[in-house]
Amino acid sequence: MKELILGIIGLGTVGSSVAKILHDNQSLIAARAGCAMRIKKGAVKDLSKSREIFDFPITNNVDEILDDPEIDIVVELTGGVDAPFEIAKKALRASKALVTANKAMLAYHRYTLQQIAGDLPIGFEASVAGGIPIIKALRDGLGANHILSIRGIINGTCNFILTKMKDEGAGFQEVLKEAQDLGYAEADPTFDIGGFDAAHKLLILASIAYGIDARPDDILIEGITQITQEDIAFAKEFGYHLKLLGIAKKDGDCIELRVHPTFLPKNAMLGKVDGVMNAISVVGDCVGETLYYGAGAGGEATASAVISDIIEIARTKSSPMLGFKTISNTLKLKPINAIKSAYYLRLLVLDKPGVLAQIAKVFGEVGISIDTFLQRNAKDKNHSVLLLSTHTCTEADIKLAIERISSLEVVKTSPVMIRIEK
Repeated sequence: MKELILGIIGLGTVGSSVAKILHDNQSLIAARAGCAMRIKKGAVKDLSKSREIFDFPITNNVDEILDDPEIDIVVELTGGVDAPFEIAKKALRASKALVTANKAMLAYHRYTLQQIAGDLPIGFEASVAGGIPIIKALRDGLGANHILSIRGIINGTCNFILTKMKDEGAGFQEVLKEAQDLGYAEADPTFDIGGFDAAHKLLILASIAYGIDARPDDILIEGITQITQEDIAFAKEFGYHLKLLGIAKKDGDCIELRVHPTFLPKNAMLGKVDGVMNAISVVGDCVGETLYYGAGAGGEATASAVISDIIEIARTKSSPMLGFKTISNTLKLKPINAIKSAYYLRLLVLDKPGVLAQIAKVFGEVGISIDTFLQRNAKDKNHSVLLLSTHTCTEADIKLAIERISSLEVVKTSPVMIRIEK
């Protein structure tokens, strides 16, 4: 049986799990791949760091892997954007296949890597939703479909926080600290709770679904840092689930891409996905809706996806990285201000007669119709919290309404806005 030689760059949680699974399940993997696999060398930044013992040598010089003519596949499992991009380019230019789990790098450089690769395979299943095989589902299983929409819970940290806030009535900061203590959130959680991690993943999925080259700066990204128990109460009152979603939709020849907190109807399957789990709904014009659910992070789940790419490469299956042999694509990114949605607003206002009339007047002038309305007591008796939802309108209109409402003397803080998916 032939042997495939691997080099692993990055031996953290995921890299260590890849090495362990390749060792423990070597007979099964060889049978499925049609060849034996051997890690020749691993590379890490810090050789002095305490780590488990592997059955292969470790270096802190990545060039020992990139320049080794015996190594067939470079498995890149580091963090960041620029350094991994340089590693990926050098591996491909050395005629080595590449497997990566780095969604941040791919969010910025996926099309450049595809161009450099040519017929060399690049595997990146682990870059989105951990162990859920969503890349293969979009690229292969749904290849006959025009993808009408993708909606995904693709950040487990945010889903954990929102679930705890809903179930236990806890505040955002309290649950965030618990997530950090449990290892679900980093010491600096901005990347997750700001929506950027989910945005990187959405951009990768959109490239496969639509062949569209967009970057994080091009799309709407909002996190969950402003969510309070008033928003949770509104969701319960009107039968919604509150989730951070990555959303891609086809509208004519435009594709809208956005990441933000979202109210989902009570019967929506995605709304029932709680804790750190991920789930992605994909609607195709032929197949209808399909749903993918599972662990979106963790060493073994992500390593499972990494090894699935290695097995695919070992089978000598060669397919374009982003799923298109040729692209004659007239689709373009929809401007953010043209996106349409229903909206929820939370406002802190003076508790006095005529306040609602002033706010309703602004909505009427902008051309937005109010759907539902609740009033809650604020912490001090001089103020009230208004919770309201609108019928469908554009981002441009709701932004104009918020700007005008914020300037009213009776409105004490800038309104908080959450989009509603019907």
